[in-house]
Amino acid sequence: MTDTNQIIAGLSQLVDAGRLLTDADSLKHYGCDWTKKYEPQPLAIVLPKTVEQVQAVVRYANEHKLALVPSGGRTGLSAAAVAAHGEVVVAFDLMNKINGFNPIDRTVQCQAGVVTEQLQQFAEENNLYYPVDFASAGSSQLGGNISTNAGGIKVIRYGMTREWVKGLKVVTGKGDLLDLNVGLDKNATGYDFRHLFIGAEGTLGFIVEATMKLARSPKNLTVLVLGVPEFRAIMKVLETFQSQIDLTAFEFFSDKAVQLVTEHQDVPRPFEAATPYYALLEFEAPTEDVLEQAMSLFEHCVEEGWVLDGVISQSETQAANLWRLREGISETIAPFTPYKNDVSVLVSKVPDFLEEIDSIVSTQYPDFEIVWFGHIGDGNLHLNILKPQALSKEEFFQRCEQVNTQVFETVQKYHGSVSAEHGVGMTKKPYLQYTRSAAEIDYMRAVKRSFDPNNIMNPGKVFDL
Repeated sequence: MTDTNQIIAGLSQLVDAGRLLTDADSLKHYGCDWTKKYEPQPLAIVLPKTVEQVQAVVRYANEHKLALVPSGGRTGLSAAAVAAHGEVVVAFDLMNKINGFNPIDRTVQCQAGVVTEQLQQFAEENNLYYPVDFASAGSSQLGGNISTNAGGIKVIRYGMTREWVKGLKVVTGKGDLLDLNVGLDKNATGYDFRHLFIGAEGTLGFIVEATMKLARSPKNLTVLVLGVPEFRAIMKVLETFQSQIDLTAFEFFSDKAVQLVTEHQDVPRPFEAATPYYALLEFEAPTEDVLEQAMSLFEHCVEEGWVLDGVISQSETQAANLWRLREGISETIAPFTPYKNDVSVLVSKVPDFLEEIDSIVSTQYPDFEIVWFGHIGDGNLHLNILKPQALSKEEFFQRCEQVNTQVFETVQKYHGSVSAEHGVGMTKKPYLQYTRSAAEIDYMRAVKRSFDPNNIMNPGKVFDL
């Protein structure tokens, strides 16, 4: 077997000088994501600067049977980017350039390491809009977003990341470079491998460049935060507003979430009285008529008893502050080492589903604090169980995992997904069968073998071969 020092020396020849890292701080920094269950233990970190360097690393890994783990912004929540078993981490931080822009096609070519916010700002500078948005936009990278088919807060109007990928350049597990779809709107020439790599979590190969679609800029985005007495009323509010207004977002969160955000961040309550649940609606209001229509719908919801109080943004600054009530939740609860579940069902099934899950969790964890929030407009719920200070991380996770079977059996009963937008990685791998059939998983394994015959690309993630 080749000596580890020889392996590292060989890798160092494939990237620019100083771009192979083995110090303890770098191994820890690049070897993990936002999950806290697994300890990072990578062999080394490589930071390629070109597609050719990525190909060289992949071919070297095949030759020496080295496992590779892709690393973007490391904001994932499924441990897909965690290197816990001596893998070589391939970090795309240096491949962060926007290479081309076509205003007629409304497309932009981005390297994998382009940060989400960087693309959003570029679009804005060109009077266009990149609508895929979430709290980690300032650090998440495009390659990671595509590899997990990231969703976020605008899915109800704009869809998932998949909807905005016009083309991909990928390095397969064999080291081949494929240029997939080349930005075409219409291309009926057989299998579209682009869509295999979207959501594959780096198990088939590495995304090195993406051609992304942009949209027109929305006009006068307005935010409405409503206090709601019970969860089922939120769905009545959604149905009422969607019947007459095209929403760009519809979020919900519990009062416990509001308590934590307002206590730990400089964010005021939306209105004086607390309510059990809150709905946050966003919509374009290019004319006064739309605002009047929204206020009329709000008044109707109050009359029906579905809404107890509300506030509407009067400026971009106020809209941003109202959004902080929702977007500040993940950051606020992070110090509590939350156990997260990210699940989805059809929107019409959300009330019954949430009641069943809430009953299971409340019964099993009567002494744990539960924080609910999510993208209710697209059926995506985030269940967060907060770790009591007295419990160790290991004991806390063990207790939470004991009830996972009940939770995911309920997901299966409602024909939902055990991972709506965070991916599978390692944390959801044991539960994949609750959403995917055995036959589907076998076909997924066969696809992986085609692109990655030596199983070097993020092995042990999503499923085991």
